[in-house]
Amino acid sequence: MDWTENLISKTLDKTAVVGIVGLGYVGLPLAVAFSKNFHVVGYNIDPEKVELLKQKKSYIEDVKDDEINLEMFSPTANPDDLKQCDYIFIAVPTPLRKDKSPDLSDVKTAGEEIGAILQKEQFIILKSTTYPGTTEEVLIPILEEKSGLKAIEDFGIAYSPERVDPGNIDYNMNNTPNVVGGLTPEFTDIGAMLCENVSTEVVKVTDCKTAEGVKMIENIFRNVNIALVNELALIFEKMDIDIWESIEAAKTKPYGYMAFYPGPGVGGHCIPLDPYYMAYRAKHFGFIPRFIKTSGEINDYMPIHTVNLANKGLNSIGKNLWGSNILILGLAYKGNISDTRESPAASVIDELVER
Repeated sequence: MDWTENLISKTLDKTAVVGIVGLGYVGLPLAVAFSKNFHVVGYNIDPEKVELLKQKKSYIEDVKDDEINLEMFSPTANPDDLKQCDYIFIAVPTPLRKDKSPDLSDVKTAGEEIGAILQKEQFIILKSTTYPGTTEEVLIPILEEKSGLKAIEDFGIAYSPERVDPGNIDYNMNNTPNVVGGLTPEFTDIGAMLCENVSTEVVKVTDCKTAEGVKMIENIFRNVNIALVNELALIFEKMDIDIWESIEAAKTKPYGYMAFYPGPGVGGHCIPLDPYYMAYRAKHFGFIPRFIKTSGEINDYMPIHTVNLANKGLNSIGKNLWGSNILILGLAYKGNISDTRESPAASVIDELVER
């Protein structure tokens, strides 16, 4: 395609403008990372957050105020400002509905807003966590309908899963490998070429749905193993075995074992959600993902078990939940961060209040 030559040239000489739609836990660190080499336009629908960024004030723990370089980074609440961009990343939330089905409304809205201003020769990269097939079957039709343009012929598109772990001091965007899968092999190469500017290693995969599948594997693996150890904790409790001591001893095996730990449930934007995204998608292919669904159910039960333990402890000293004063220590889904997304602490509190 002739039009990609200009994009490749601008990427190599770093004159390309990078747009980021969604300036949250993924989008803002991504914007800061790219602003070290490219001019970045960061679009967010919340004008208050945009105003904070214009004052060089970060609302994300992983981004320090002095990392915001307004000479290279332009925060905006106006989607028209994305017209000047050569690349546009979509980094918006993908939550679950109450019935545990995927809620892609933010991705669809972002697609509609981008489609309304989409220019020929722009390149769109979806980073939001989602089930395989979303880029091709949900996003591209919206972009084409709103813009009147055609993917491949007029604009590029790829998927690159986010790998942000809030509060992790060892692994960040720079030293965590970046996965990229494009609609065509050339789009994969172009997306990888761009991402090499923010990641020391870029892994290219066959296509968009393969890249989407990578994210599902990563977090379903964690969810399933957490569920396994949670179930073992429930069993060991009945047997009067200390699950923590057993895990520490198991860790001494130098091969074939990876430690996971029991807890009051799972939290964050990925682990509690991704299994349900995959289960939803699998049903479209006539497959019932029993193992994945069971792991989700086990982890969803753990907040209730936590309250049961509190009740048991109170009963042992002649008290009941009703009428007791309960202190909750820790509201985030893991230690030393302020991120409360999908935190099991909320479910524990709800259950305590209900009782």
